[in-house]
Amino acid sequence: MPNRTDVCVLLPTLNEAETIGSVVDGFHDAGFEHVLVIDGNSSDGTRDVAAEHGARVRVQSGKGKGQAVREGVRAVDRPYVLMADGDGTYRPEDADAMLEPLFDGRADHVIGDRFADMEAGAMTRLNAVGNSLINRLFAAVHGRDLRDILSGYRAFTRSSFERFNLDADGFGIETELAVECVRQGVSTEVVPIRYEARPGGSETNLNPIADGGRIILTLYTLTKTNNPIFYFGSVAAIGTLSGFVVAAFVAYRYFVVGISHEVLALLAAFLILLSVQLLMLGVLSDIIVSVNREQTRRLEEVADKLRDLEK
Repeated sequence: MPNRTDVCVLLPTLNEAETIGSVVDGFHDAGFEHVLVIDGNSSDGTRDVAAEHGARVRVQSGKGKGQAVREGVRAVDRPYVLMADGDGTYRPEDADAMLEPLFDGRADHVIGDRFADMEAGAMTRLNAVGNSLINRLFAAVHGRDLRDILSGYRAFTRSSFERFNLDADGFGIETELAVECVRQGVSTEVVPIRYEARPGGSETNLNPIADGGRIILTLYTLTKTNNPIFYFGSVAAIGTLSGFVVAAFVAYRYFVVGISHEVLALLAAFLILLSVQLLMLGVLSDIIVSVNREQTRRLEEVADKLRDLEK
């Protein structure tokens, strides 16, 4: 049965000197020996504080949380990873609940649901509305309600993480992780956690408008490989609507005013035909994705059987 010694706590940080010491101490007190801080070149002494409190510290080679997470996981030498932020908003006391589905073999990826027990003032109204919108959009597009896909409190097996295709460098990493869980068929469980307000004196690195826009763009872009009908269909819908609007204008001008617009008529026909082709491309892509998933599933079953025979 796995235990805490098989877990590495991964803490991506950027200017978290006010809080990182207590966060590292909290996980040590909870029984976790291996704590890795992957720091984005902080200028406030975050690395020194983390090292003083017994964490292994590594400076990331690039920029952004996404790049830090990828580089941090590569540096982990344990089979399980517990990822949290260094700002003191996630409680080490919830770690056992996060890891239980992994240790029991029920899941390979666990998401901590912040909305299950959120302290007053822990999230601004703007952030709460944005999170709700993104979670609903994810559920509609990707067919899974994971309740809090932007949560930074995650637990996962390193082997499942290595299957993911991750490119986001910033805060879009959580969105990519959720999408990859669905796309790769990784067993995922959501666990209620306590989400607390940032301690006084610490500042968030998240820009709700700019980063929120990037997250939504990332979520939409990733539908190209996970839900191509939605991706191409949404573009086709816009093209079709535009084509019919132009066609309606041309018809009005011709039948009511008596003026013809041949070029606009050709544009309307082009937009509608292009939209039909995009929709057909989406259907074809969806068939290819479905076949690929089935082949991947069967190959994984064969690999599992071969591993069982080797044992």
